[in-house]
Amino acid sequence: MYFAALLARTEDGWEASDTELDDVETLSDLADLAREASTEDDTVLILIEQEETWFGVVRIDGEDDPRIYVSDAAAAARSSYGEILLTDELLGREPGDDDADLDSLDLDGTEDGEDEDDGDEDTPSAESVPHSPVGDAEILDDLGVSAKELRTLDEDALNTIAEALGASEVLETVR
Repeated sequence: MYFAALLARTEDGWEASDTELDDVETLSDLADLAREASTEDDTVLILIEQEETWFGVVRIDGEDDPRIYVSDAAAAARSSYGEILLTDELLGREPGDDDADLDSLDLDGTEDGEDEDDGDEDTPSAESVPHSPVGDAEILDDLGVSAKELRTLDEDALNTIAEALGASEVLETVR
């Protein structure tokens, strides 16, 4: 089960809204969605979690590039929402690295093949995604959550983050 919410910083504190990510296909789409939630160039956080598996934080400050933190890249890579966050830059790869895997495929136009070979095709890309946090662990430092604290969060991560921000009540309203 997934949960996603926007937390927009305002003069009066944080405002929360639940977020529907079905129409979001890229990080750019996600950033645009966040910017629409901000009345000015205030900070907007997008909090995403897949229950007991992984969570992600995207921070948008005005027109700056999005800053991203994902708690478990390998788990997020198996999720359509996680794939939005796992950019080549975040994973330390050159754009288009996945295209090299096409050269290793047997594209002879037939549908015949052994199931074992199908598993081998996925292995290189699965190995390139670490089973660890990726991204900017200092994303929330100035908001009260240190990099060390962020890396140690687990199942109740979004509530813990919201509590540190003083936004637990507004987050709970959209849960």
